[in-house]
Amino acid sequence: MELFKDTCLQCSKVITEAYSTSFTLGIKTLDKKLHSPIYAIYGFVRCADEIVDTFHDFDKRKLLQDFKLQTFEAIESGISLNPVLHAFQCVVNKYDIDKEYIEAFLKSMEMDLDDHQYDHALYEEYIYGSAEVVGLMCLKVFCDGDKEQFDRLKKPACSLGAAFQKVNFLRDMKSDYKDRGRVYFPKVEYQKFNNVSKAEIEADIMKDFKNAYVGIMALPRSARMGVYLAYVYYLKLFRKIQGLPATHILKERVRVPDNTKLALLLSSYLKYRLNVI
Repeated sequence: MELFKDTCLQCSKVITEAYSTSFTLGIKTLDKKLHSPIYAIYGFVRCADEIVDTFHDFDKRKLLQDFKLQTFEAIESGISLNPVLHAFQCVVNKYDIDKEYIEAFLKSMEMDLDDHQYDHALYEEYIYGSAEVVGLMCLKVFCDGDKEQFDRLKKPACSLGAAFQKVNFLRDMKSDYKDRGRVYFPKVEYQKFNNVSKAEIEADIMKDFKNAYVGIMALPRSARMGVYLAYVYYLKLFRKIQGLPATHILKERVRVPDNTKLALLLSSYLKYRLNVI
């Protein structure tokens, strides 16, 4: 069983490395004991996201429903022949990750199967399920059974997940609309998106970043460097988007160059070694 488990965890690592160089870099700066469980969470999240965003020639609703059933069967039985789900259930059961978080995440994925005009309530629900609960799953791993610590850091973890997701929404606004017909921001029409509405969204995101920072500084040292690196990377991306007009966002996906990512890694590591973070 250990060989099977280790192999499944390696599968989730391969998926993470293939789909996200930035997330992989962040994981590698965590304490080594945290690598496998966070890879497992990302592998699960990525597979569900691929169903709704990529598998256009298949019955997405059925695929997602099957994936959901198999997920909870794996958690209940403690085994799955799907390597990603076996790795994920190992983490869920070891770290006592709330099933409500998994339900909320899969519900948000299901929301992507339908066309929605997002009002504020639906927007908040989607962000909670698609991003905040993923942060809470990771926080469960970081706190490793320390309930008091988890409860204290829960709100900042949600703020960090929300900030990341909202930045993604801005960065991917063009592709979300052109490829999937989606605009997530409430009361925002793609054709009428302008600098005023962009500034309002950015002010909201900045609040989330500020709330998240306090929690990052209180994380266990084993997790702090990796989460801080993800924070500064997304903050850099956000600042770059902030400096561009709304028309640019509708034309081109904004990126942070690899050499800038490397510089962020080195500066973050130096701060970590100097015990500044």
